[in-house]
Amino acid sequence: MARDRDRFSTATRLKALGGQAAARVYRARTPRRGRLTGRAALLALVLCSLVVALAYPTRQFVSQRSDIADQRRQAEEAREDVKRLREEKARLQDPAYIERLAREHLHYVRPGETGYSVLGGGGPGDRVDSRAAADQPWYRNLWDGVDAADRQPSR
Repeated sequence: MARDRDRFSTATRLKALGGQAAARVYRARTPRRGRLTGRAALLALVLCSLVVALAYPTRQFVSQRSDIADQRRQAEEAREDVKRLREEKARLQDPAYIERLAREHLHYVRPGETGYSVLGGGGPGDRVDSRAAADQPWYRNLWDGVDAADRQPSR
């Protein structure tokens, strides 16, 4: 029994010593200051370098994509213009169409017909907007009338 007691006391002493030793070890450790370790800093540096290195090529890629889209749009507009011009060329082969254009734009008449031209005939460009005249001061309207009278040919 004395032996068991000595053994018990030794075991108890070892446990106590182990607990004290563990407490000393835990006290000896320095507390962590921050979460940023050397590996994390290196990883962050590599990621930032990749972002900076890939920023310019990515911007170029997006820019070139928009340039390609613009070129395709311009090509489609050019195709539509070519189609329209081919249709106009086909119409110009028709003598009736040529005659109609000559009558409208050049005021041609057939032999035996009488052509008339009306001077100052109140075309769309000769109309005066009464609201625009009402918004102007009276002296502006007076001078506009004088200028219009000066532009008319003398009789």
